[in-house]
Amino acid sequence: MPDSPKSDAEEQIEQDEQLDGPEEDDTSEAYTDAPADEVEDGESDLVAIPDISDTDDATPLREMVEYVARALTSNPDAVSVAEEDDGNRTVFHLSVDEKDKGKVIGRDGRVAQSIRSLLRVAATKQGTRITLEID
Repeated sequence: MPDSPKSDAEEQIEQDEQLDGPEEDDTSEAYTDAPADEVEDGESDLVAIPDISDTDDATPLREMVEYVARALTSNPDAVSVAEEDDGNRTVFHLSVDEKDKGKVIGRDGRVAQSIRSLLRVAATKQGTRITLEID
């Protein structure tokens, strides 16, 4: 009995497989880094995140809040984070340009809440309590 005619979609799939070769899971190769001797200084896309668990002060967390706020705003030079120690907790006062407040707060406060969540997790890991206030 002769083969039934193939639909256009089946023919297209066969053509794609012939051009691309068999489908393989090559995700393990996509995320491998080049050996250290092949990467020159300044070429790496990876960013080293400092370990904040060894420090007692909240400065790395303040820098994290400042970094996120600068990335969100149109005027990153106007971003500043003041640190106030309040006994058993630290309060960060985030100041941004008036035009950028909406970007930092977000719709229904979602962006601000996300920043606070990141800060809370990092502070808990460090064993401190930190509050973020947006001025």
